[in-house]
Amino acid sequence: MELEKPLGSVIQGSLSQGLEVRLHPDVSVEDMRVGKFLVVHGRRSRFFCMLTDVSLGTASQRILANPPDPSNTFLHEVLAGTGTFGTINLTPMLMFTPEATTPPNGKLPTPPEQESQDGQLSLPASYQANSDSGYELLPVKTIPSHFSQVYDAHERDFRAVFGWEDDPHRRNFAIGQPIDMDVPICIDLDRFVERSNGIFGKSGTGKSFLTRLLLSGIIRKRAAVNLIFDMHSEYGWEAAREGKQFSTVKGLRQLFPGQVQIYTLDTQSTKRRGVRDAQELYISYDQIEVEDLALVRGELNLSEASLENAIILRNEFGKSWITRLLSMSNEEIQEFCEVKMGSKSSIMALQRKLTRLDDLKYLRQSSPHNYVGQILDSLEAGKHVVVEFGSQSNMLSYMLATNIIARRIHASYVHKAEKFLQTKNPSDRPRQLVITIEEAHRFLDSATVRQTIFGTIAREMRKYFVTLLVVDQRPSGIDNEVMSQVGTRITALLNDEKDIDAIFTGVSGGQSLRSVLAKLDSKQQALILGHAVPMPVVVRTRPYDETFYAAIGDIAWEEAPTEAVFKAAESAKADLGF
Repeated sequence: MELEKPLGSVIQGSLSQGLEVRLHPDVSVEDMRVGKFLVVHGRRSRFFCMLTDVSLGTASQRILANPPDPSNTFLHEVLAGTGTFGTINLTPMLMFTPEATTPPNGKLPTPPEQESQDGQLSLPASYQANSDSGYELLPVKTIPSHFSQVYDAHERDFRAVFGWEDDPHRRNFAIGQPIDMDVPICIDLDRFVERSNGIFGKSGTGKSFLTRLLLSGIIRKRAAVNLIFDMHSEYGWEAAREGKQFSTVKGLRQLFPGQVQIYTLDTQSTKRRGVRDAQELYISYDQIEVEDLALVRGELNLSEASLENAIILRNEFGKSWITRLLSMSNEEIQEFCEVKMGSKSSIMALQRKLTRLDDLKYLRQSSPHNYVGQILDSLEAGKHVVVEFGSQSNMLSYMLATNIIARRIHASYVHKAEKFLQTKNPSDRPRQLVITIEEAHRFLDSATVRQTIFGTIAREMRKYFVTLLVVDQRPSGIDNEVMSQVGTRITALLNDEKDIDAIFTGVSGGQSLRSVLAKLDSKQQALILGHAVPMPVVVRTRPYDETFYAAIGDIAWEEAPTEAVFKAAESAKADLGF
């Protein structure tokens, strides 16, 4: 394969600051866009790079002091490429050094192309990063020599770095395409789910659509089971699409009717929206811990003294302490304080403020049915669970319910993980669980991260087979220690400097990527970096539309013939081991 014409030559640079490239005279600087994927051919190695900056240069200051007349196109052409030129800055991300058997021209080994069943050309499994073929992508530990030539990346380069979706050896999922090519960019879902991850971006940049894309990929590829705390009821059944004309997009239940279950904390709201087969979910007062109240102390306006007296009440009355407190008279509170050395004013203030819990529709004095156990059974069976909040989507309601449910589920997973570590029996291994939460900075800020189960999950990472997928527009509000544990970060446009700084917490070389993130389009573009991709990359995210539904969704049961429905149901049961 003959190489295309080079774009420019490396003129200077360093390992820490990146490479400076002078564009050739026939290459327009306007074709160079921040985030572009380029390849530098050194003498011994090839370097896969990201374009991080574009600038203009001149050979003499006299040209700037006396610029040519705009109408003098002849002089413009004379100066172009010699007196005036364009330069770009590249950050090398990966390198490949061919083996001795590779031809000395520095070209990648050309793998045999195989024709797949759909007639498209595909690459064999031996042609991939870190494979047994000797084609191994390594971290960059050197730089190319002077005047090394820079080329556009080809489809073969993208596939070598990011793989392809039909790779039989990995659970790859195509999340989008490069900004200037129609080549799939894949993330490795097995690596994605084994650590906590984040989807970030300012309001209106499409975080919910990105989240639906990823959750759909996890479900389709069976990489993990999902527990989704759906604050605004966007992921379960359907959601509104942004635009001048009203339209809706399908939720996970419509795409995967046999694999997704919806639980609702507001039955009436769910019915009004036409959601089918949603199951009720209630929480009783005896499931609320003092730590849960500490998380929502701001919403309830609880003082430190009130929380300290709550501990005294819990130690005295056990799990039923809230029920007992709400039923106590002033005389009973006075008597209790005299015996247990509590503060009457603090306990009365606590009683008064906890009456707000009566406004939450999903709370009950007692609940004979174990709804959290039912969710656990669904997860163990391989079902994906969406918890809808309906009208109960205020921060008090959302933070309280998610913390209570996640804490109990995490405790169950800790027990199962410890049993698996003891027995080493594969049948005892818990299914990998991904918990999705929105407004994550409310749970993971520095003041409350120690009091929430989500901070524990984020720090423990993969130890107990539970990880987080956090969705947030203010990453700067998340504790730095937690942010450094976020494995893969998928980030849409951010404007706030603090938020941009937070994205690169714990990322080496993140300074060079700041300009890339700041120059993203406001819609359908994202910077992906971290554990699930070999190198940072800017993508045009995959459209979430009818084409996507057809490619990834299950059979539409409500529209299928009875026989097809029966066969699909039997197949789903067999997959789940029923």
